[in-house]
Amino acid sequence: MAFSRNRTVLILPVMVLASVPPIAFPAAQMGYAGLQSLGLYAIIPSGALLLAAALASRWKGRRDITSLIINGTIAGAAATLALEAVRYPGFRLGFMPGNLPRLMGVLLLDRFAHGPSLASDLVGFAYHFWNGASFGIIFAALAETGLARTRPLWGLGYGILIGIGFLASPVVESLGVGRFGVDFGWRFAATVLTAHASFGASLALLLHWVTSCRRRGSLDGQSVEHVPGRPPRPSAAPTDLP
Repeated sequence: MAFSRNRTVLILPVMVLASVPPIAFPAAQMGYAGLQSLGLYAIIPSGALLLAAALASRWKGRRDITSLIINGTIAGAAATLALEAVRYPGFRLGFMPGNLPRLMGVLLLDRFAHGPSLASDLVGFAYHFWNGASFGIIFAALAETGLARTRPLWGLGYGILIGIGFLASPVVESLGVGRFGVDFGWRFAATVLTAHASFGASLALLLHWVTSCRRRGSLDGQSVEHVPGRPPRPSAAPTDLP
């Protein structure tokens, strides 16, 4: 039980750092600071600290924390493709008032007076996928502490909660469609919730798969070294006999 509490203490800072990128955009829309400033002084430093935490945890022998960060990042970024499979067609069909990743890129590079560019689009989508990775790390942390499971229904609920949070955030109001997008019609909220539900379910499946694959690879790589829970394997017999 003491080990579990100690692990939770180590995981909490990871969750806090991972929450910074998703919070930055709503904070900018609330007027706390421009998104460009938050990118420079909050989003990038939090990512650097997460990388440092992963490396330090590996160096200190806490590979569970390192794996949590890596697995969550991979699963969350990949699951963002499932979100995009719903969001982008919804945008093209007119169910959403704008292309949010493009807007985020414009704000991150402070190009509001000039409009989007290739660079701002790349930055906006990079931030969009990093948000997905951040939510992936948070979900992995919840699963590691036993507060969630890597099952599709758990992921579905997690994704829907993220979608509701987005709809209730200042971001939606800043788009001029009212809280929960009521001024734009029901299709907006339906697209947002469906996209985030797709993200959450995919996240749970991907996290389970990535964790299993990396665990198998880690164990396979310990053919001679001792694997916890198994007796040590004897070294291979020498081939050159006198």
